[in-house]
Amino acid sequence: MRRVVFLTSAIVFVDAMFFAVLTPLLPHYAREHDLTKAGVGVLAAAYPAGVLVGAIPSGWVAGRIGVKGTAVGGLTLVAATSIVFGFAGSIWLLDLARFVQGIGSAFAWTASLTWLVAVVSPATRGAMIGRAMSVAIVGALLGPALGGIASLAGTRGTFTVVAAVAVCVAVLAVRTDAPQASPEPLGRLRVAFRDRTLATALWLIALPALLYGTTTVIVPLRLSGFGTGAAAIGSVFVAAAALEAVAAPLSGRLADRRGRYYALSVSVAASAVGAAVLPWPEGAALLGLAAVLASAAFALAWAPAMALLADSAQRIGLELAWAFALMNLAWAPGQALGAAAGGTIAKATSDTVPFLILSGICVLTLFALRRLAGPSPRPV
Repeated sequence: MRRVVFLTSAIVFVDAMFFAVLTPLLPHYAREHDLTKAGVGVLAAAYPAGVLVGAIPSGWVAGRIGVKGTAVGGLTLVAATSIVFGFAGSIWLLDLARFVQGIGSAFAWTASLTWLVAVVSPATRGAMIGRAMSVAIVGALLGPALGGIASLAGTRGTFTVVAAVAVCVAVLAVRTDAPQASPEPLGRLRVAFRDRTLATALWLIALPALLYGTTTVIVPLRLSGFGTGAAAIGSVFVAAAALEAVAAPLSGRLADRRGRYYALSVSVAASAVGAAVLPWPEGAALLGLAAVLASAAFALAWAPAMALLADSAQRIGLELAWAFALMNLAWAPGQALGAAAGGTIAKATSDTVPFLILSGICVLTLFALRRLAGPSPRPV
């Protein structure tokens, strides 16, 4: 089990690192390619758009060839597109590389989390997912730092190193024992979409992604407007990821001990406050502090939402590979919509409007969650 936990953590670490590497580079690409806020949003949304396209195929492939082959295929795509992104000289190639990497990410995450949940006890599921998410957040912590390095040392060598790390993790996956493939027809997904608890889990995966997508587009541009450089912007998101890495496993353990809905309610309430505060700071230091605290609040939802998703899938007899494929299907539109729509709304109105809309959505979700949940479910 320890080997699988380590492997899962390594897979999500590498993927999250390259996903987060773009954040401090956004102002650089905006200047180099003369991008508007909407254009920056498209670049940021290309990755989650790829995850969306790859979500259902990742579940289908994992059911047919198993989690090992699916993970190796996803990591191979991540490695190849890392090199392409580092050497790309046009905005369309940058967008395309991020899109294809998102497809690889969907395969890697579906396989790795299915692999993990298959070998851990349901009673500790929240804590183990929280631990994996904590490692992923450490990858996201290093991503902005890596982006800051790339802005100084060049993207070609930096992203080639990232590709080499992905290849090493793929080799580790090949050498690790995995459960047998368990194919299940696509039609079984109809059962999933009719289950209220599973649908709730999917929304609570999409909501923090929506918050993150908006934050990672608007906050770097606002910081840049205050005269903050790429390295300093990266340091803000490094600090945010460090706090998220501490919060994620704590949230998972809280979900195991007090129930999934209790932990999720805490996260949604904190996210409502964080989103409402983000538009108001008028200096780089205060905005950076607000971004760190808000990001930590958003991260509290991941572990309990994924644990609730796995619980619901097992209760209705849905294969775990399909459950985590649906996780990608929920996360990707939230991240893409947050990045693209958040940038577009901010350009048409102001940076305040998208964040206040998101805060209101969090408040409505909290009231709906308290009404729908009833007694807080325990692990199955």
